[in-house]
Amino acid sequence: MKLALSILCENPHRRTGLTTLFHEFVAHALREYPAVNWTVFAGPGQPWEISDPRVEVVRDFPANDRRAARLWADHFLVAPAAKARGAAALLTVGFVPVRPAGLPVVMHVFSLHHLRPGGGLGAAYRRRAIARGLRRAALVVANSRWTAAQLGPTRGPVLVSHEGVQRERFTPAGPRGGAGLPPEYLLWVSNFYAYKRAELALAAYARLAPEVRTRFPLVLVGGDWAGGRARAEAAARALGVAGDVRWPGWVEDAAMPALYRGARAHLLATSEETFGRSVTEAMACGCPCVLQDLPVLREVTDGAAVFTDFADPAGAGEALKRICGDDPLAAQLRADGLHRANAFGFDKLARERMAAILEMVKGGR
Repeated sequence: MKLALSILCENPHRRTGLTTLFHEFVAHALREYPAVNWTVFAGPGQPWEISDPRVEVVRDFPANDRRAARLWADHFLVAPAAKARGAAALLTVGFVPVRPAGLPVVMHVFSLHHLRPGGGLGAAYRRRAIARGLRRAALVVANSRWTAAQLGPTRGPVLVSHEGVQRERFTPAGPRGGAGLPPEYLLWVSNFYAYKRAELALAAYARLAPEVRTRFPLVLVGGDWAGGRARAEAAARALGVAGDVRWPGWVEDAAMPALYRGARAHLLATSEETFGRSVTEAMACGCPCVLQDLPVLREVTDGAAVFTDFADPAGAGEALKRICGDDPLAAQLRADGLHRANAFGFDKLARERMAAILEMVKGGR
């Protein structure tokens, strides 16, 4: 059997968790399902590092750095090309092609941005694509129970399959910190998307006493997005904490485990999330987490975190004060987080998703 996967929806110049997720998914599926071959549709400059005789990489179509051309390819060209190569099903992210060429489609849902009000043409497209996809997908894969509960009616079944952690990389053992960083610090990890609310994390951090901020600088790791970093830098200056904040910018994946290990805590002030990959990575490295109190983050951590509302700077500041000053609390969160992180693995993800996909294909849905 052959499965086709389109990763064209990712911009090769702005990598997200999708790159790691699908590499790990296919790599584990190759090991555990030797009768399954793959056709992967990737853009000409898009990273794809798996070299295996059972994986054909097709680079005939553009990725999301050429959005209009990518949308045309994904909706009208990829499925016929997949069928011509013998695929039994097509895996996508957030849409079912207008021209599926008779292939059953497995639609992954990793974002609920389509539920946001307003927006321009991009938002209108996401709303239409998700709604249409839910009515047509043979199988929908959601990355949390909370995400699945937001979707509404679907044509096919919904599989809840949590995202995985690269356990061989994200471990508590190994180097700690990074070049130029102090022995301990607070860590914020994300591209500077507006919904990640770096400004609210800074406002909470500003509530710490100066001597605490000196001991625990705030390190904000991530790539810029639509001027988000400039807004965060302006907020740090306005709050009077710019001297206590570090801005490493984008950090390669290989350096992230050491950053988590060296951090006193990982902060996540996000207003929305469908899973929270950085949280599971932090827990797997023994890094305590201070998180926005969202149902999905309680699901993912199973309570192994400090929860607060970053929209209340005083309350969030108290949460940061606790994690910085309470060594027994930090130790307990490290232990609880490490235990919880054991629930997330790409081997488990591959088994869950492949079993559902193969059942769907064999059932003829």
